[in-house]
Amino acid sequence: MAERGAEVLTRDLTDADLIAAVGQDENAFAVLYDRYATQLYRYAYPRVGREAAEDVVAETFLAAFRAIGRYDTSRTDARPWLFAIATKELARYHRKERARYRALVKAASQPAEDEFAELVDRHVSAGAAGRALAASLAALAPRDRDVLLLSAWVELTYDEIARALEIPVGTVRSRLNRARRKMRETLKTYHVEVF
Repeated sequence: MAERGAEVLTRDLTDADLIAAVGQDENAFAVLYDRYATQLYRYAYPRVGREAAEDVVAETFLAAFRAIGRYDTSRTDARPWLFAIATKELARYHRKERARYRALVKAASQPAEDEFAELVDRHVSAGAAGRALAASLAALAPRDRDVLLLSAWVELTYDEIARALEIPVGTVRSRLNRARRKMRETLKTYHVEVF
């Protein structure tokens, strides 16, 4: 019964308190996982699909666990930190995916298609606008796409995005503005008005 009380107490701690307690309480990291795994999965799933999203979440928490000693415990909310790691894991996944496609294309001696646009097209679901939205997302520069998705899908604030991507808030604002403008322009060519 004492262990159950410790678990409840652990769940009431801030993220920074949990991270600081990881060495002393084996449940602390599990609580952090329980808090954010679903949010990270929702961020990764539309970008890479179910199986890869599960891998991205697992790799995110593995990387977080390895870097736990470097976490700045003055920051009570670990979401920006975890989403920064997830964004890097997604980039790593896409690099591997593109390399795999290039190898397949080279082996098959067929002209390469826009693999990333197809990947996004398969995994983004936005009703009738899905294809247009996927093409618009694929057309964005990766750094602009990351800012847009952290804002739209994860609903991080500008400050949280800045911390997650280790860029100034002004840069977040300009990238988000640029991404939205490009999305509007691209979606107009498909006769879709989203925002």
